[in-house]
Amino acid sequence: MTDDWRARLRSQGYRLTPQRELILQAVTTLRHATPDEVHVEVRRHSTAVNLSTVYRTLEVLEQLGLVRHAHLTDRAPTYHAIDDDHTHFHLVCRNCGLVTSVEESVAADFVALLDQHHGFVTDVGHLAVFGTCRTCPETVVAHDHGPHATEETDD
Repeated sequence: MTDDWRARLRSQGYRLTPQRELILQAVTTLRHATPDEVHVEVRRHSTAVNLSTVYRTLEVLEQLGLVRHAHLTDRAPTYHAIDDDHTHFHLVCRNCGLVTSVEESVAADFVALLDQHHGFVTDVGHLAVFGTCRTCPETVVAHDHGPHATEETDD
């Protein structure tokens, strides 16, 4: 995490608060996390931050372009910090819950076809593709995974 986010916060008229710093650090540490998971991580460092503060702060951080959310389950959105050099989309295994981050360039041909044939500009960072990972049998599909695993890749 660099000081750039602090400057972005101030330039948009927001104060730099310890709560905002803790919440952004939690999102960065957890890589992909629901607001509840962010709250648990933040509470390890400060009991003064409640869940409604986490939700409000995540909204502010998303408006500022510091975090993004994607819907990786049928529950709460999952947040991750934005790295300006690393836009990615997600592959989500419906069996084991593994979340794999994939570089935006992998979807370039698909995105170009959507634009060409449908005039649709895709927000790739919001994209989640559901299926079965290579280590899970294709016929077994569970629907409640609990905390999800995360794998980073640039395939």
